[in-house]
Amino acid sequence: MGAFALRLVRLAGRVLLALAALVASVAVFLGTLVLTDGAGSGIAAWLATLGLGSAVAFWRSRRRERAARLVPFAPVLVAAALTATVCVPTVPTSRRFPPALPFVATQHWSLGTGSDVAVYHYPPAGSVRRPVPLVYLNGGPVRGISVLDHRFLQLLARQGYDVYTYEQAGGGRSRLLPMDQYTIARSVRDLGAFVERLGKGKVDVLGFSSGGAVLTRALADPAVSARFHRAVVAEPGPMDGVTAKVAGHKGRPSARGLAPSVTGPRSTRTPRYAVAFGLMRLGLLSPESGLVGQAEGVNAFKAADLGSDTASAYCARDAHRIPVEDTADNFSFSAAASLHIQQTVKDSPPLAPRLRRSRTPAMLMIAECSSQVRQWETAVLANDPAIQRTQYMPGVGHHMWNGLDDNNARAAAVVSAFLQGERAPLPNYPTREQIPAFLGDHR
Repeated sequence: MGAFALRLVRLAGRVLLALAALVASVAVFLGTLVLTDGAGSGIAAWLATLGLGSAVAFWRSRRRERAARLVPFAPVLVAAALTATVCVPTVPTSRRFPPALPFVATQHWSLGTGSDVAVYHYPPAGSVRRPVPLVYLNGGPVRGISVLDHRFLQLLARQGYDVYTYEQAGGGRSRLLPMDQYTIARSVRDLGAFVERLGKGKVDVLGFSSGGAVLTRALADPAVSARFHRAVVAEPGPMDGVTAKVAGHKGRPSARGLAPSVTGPRSTRTPRYAVAFGLMRLGLLSPESGLVGQAEGVNAFKAADLGSDTASAYCARDAHRIPVEDTADNFSFSAAASLHIQQTVKDSPPLAPRLRRSRTPAMLMIAECSSQVRQWETAVLANDPAIQRTQYMPGVGHHMWNGLDDNNARAAAVVSAFLQGERAPLPNYPTREQIPAFLGDHR
């Protein structure tokens, strides 16, 4: 019995030692992956790890009997097989664009900035014709326009608006840019170039989420804002490095953590993309990383990968009735390019001095269950003297026009009332003077 127990202990020790060697090899691979920034699709890190592991295994095997000399190599081979899955693409590495939408034509415009963007036009319907074109900037930042957003734009067109929208460079059906060209400044220049290419004089602009951040920065740029008639900033992201670093509170509870898990394929369940996107999000791999190319990353990313982010755009009360925002064919998101733009926002100097010179009439829209940091929104209100009204939207989350109940109609009524200079459907709240109380009440 004692000899059996001794053999059992020795076997357990060998298994634990093999597991430790396996874990160490994977850790070395990940560390080398970070140090090499994923060079050569991760092959550089894989070869370095295999070489180091083999050297250690050879050193450990040199005093063993001939029959046991191969044992130390087993963890190395298992680790090599596991880590190799991070180096092998499982989706096409050249860009695969979404198919055409059945309800609107896709145009491609080459802008003066060099960007090639996908453009959608909803001409006014019905007897009413609004005199000023409306340009919509979606969120993302580098994301295709969802079917849910297209439905909202169709509603605005039925109310007489001549609606134009475009997917920002790298998003949806728009052409990719070199990774280092994805900057918040480029996004602002593209907006100005789009309005110029449109050639219809001054336009109204509705910017949502990161599109609201682009619009905010455009309002601080006289060369771009000179082309605007009125502006609606809806649920904006941080406008500069100062606001990006603010650790404030958010709105009323969202559906994050309450909504059922989103079904469908996920790239983050595939080792290659789980490692790549995870390390990028942690800041350990750069968006320009050689591990996963930009086109491959866009092809790989799926709607279900944004499941918790999608839930955070709805109120807690709507957790079990969150609508499907997009189709699998239409969905497109570039995580790497989006992170690159967000980093340029974080690195940007204070915008407030320039924003205080804005003269474009503007409105701010804030959702009750907003997942945005409140100080991102109130910073725009505090520093833009041309904001004429704020509309606090009750009963909705970050994605205010979401197809539930009458939310689309309510959002359209708020937007239209401001653009037409009509009486606001909701109280002007918060005003600049009410910002401290608004933040203090954790609204």
